[in-house]
Amino acid sequence: MSEHRLEVADVFRIHEDDFLAQWRQVLSREQRKAFADIRDCRTAALGGHVEQFDCGHRVPVYNSCANRSCPKCQAAARAKWLAEREEELLPVDTYFHVVFTLPQEMAHLALQNAREVYRILFRAASETLLTIAADPQHLGAEIGFLAVLHTWGQNLHIHPHIHCVVPAGGIGKDGSRWIAPRKSSFFLPVKVLGCLFRKKFLIYLKKAFRKGKFRFHGELKALAEPSAFAALCDKADQRKWVVYAKRPFGGPEQVLKYLARYVQRVAISNSRLLSLEDGRVTFEWKDYADGNLSKTMTLDAVEFIRRFLLHVLPSGFVRIRHFGFLANRRRAEKLALCRSLLPARPTIQTGEQEPHLCPICKAGRLVFIEILTAEALACVPAPMTADTS
Repeated sequence: MSEHRLEVADVFRIHEDDFLAQWRQVLSREQRKAFADIRDCRTAALGGHVEQFDCGHRVPVYNSCANRSCPKCQAAARAKWLAEREEELLPVDTYFHVVFTLPQEMAHLALQNAREVYRILFRAASETLLTIAADPQHLGAEIGFLAVLHTWGQNLHIHPHIHCVVPAGGIGKDGSRWIAPRKSSFFLPVKVLGCLFRKKFLIYLKKAFRKGKFRFHGELKALAEPSAFAALCDKADQRKWVVYAKRPFGGPEQVLKYLARYVQRVAISNSRLLSLEDGRVTFEWKDYADGNLSKTMTLDAVEFIRRFLLHVLPSGFVRIRHFGFLANRRRAEKLALCRSLLPARPTIQTGEQEPHLCPICKAGRLVFIEILTAEALACVPAPMTADTS
């Protein structure tokens, strides 16, 4: 039996009382649910079932919580999502990667108004890309792209940004041809994108404030005053807003590999945790401000949990969205048009998943046997295997 590796759930279980004593009153409903789900994921508290290999070896398996903030529950969701995305990939030579980031003073607004701020972030970023791409001085085409919201930095502080994955080119205005970028290594000018992104975000932010869609309390209470909010927006308007064009991908095969490790992520994976000792959590992080150096950080366990829960999104908020010709309403029709305008490429071969083999004899195949209740599983002395379903 392999040694147990430290998980976020371990920190939650061991330091639950300390954390709740300090922060229970300010947790949202979604944060309370995420905390409980992650704490109980793949334990007797959620029940489970028994699987048996045809060689006779039986394995009791705990159920997953399926919470989208849980580090252990992303594999199945990622596999399903990737299978759906594979059908949408276009036979272009390059996909571009553009990142829109909120400045820190705007990011703090999301701590108390996440749904509205992130809605505006998606709108401003998507409209910026669509507008500049449609401009004949740049591309002059209707593009389509996938956008993914991440709210965290490597140190778990609030750092909202949107990653956009864009096929190189778009549909011409008359719909009769595919227009590719002039250079395979260049898509759209980031300075122009940054200026329009800032303008659009602040316009929509001020409009939401006038309609009374924000609530401020604690350290942000003063922003409820129109003059203070206006001053915040004016300060942000003087700053350079970061729009970053990363090195472009290759074709659709490379995009799938990228998405496989990038989407369905949570604030921190279990693999980055190093130790939990004397009430302090040590984890790996990458310092992008210092040449992407890998470093270690140690936080009080209560502070670690608090930072983790900052990134639990409001219930029902969609953090992966599609725009342009990939928008849900006309996706099938638009994709068919794109493929008719592009030269065909070989179909991507994903291959079949290997069957689960018995860990004892290495030959038995896995079959489902019976469902166990939480009470029954609590009486099982052997450690449970992970539910990979």
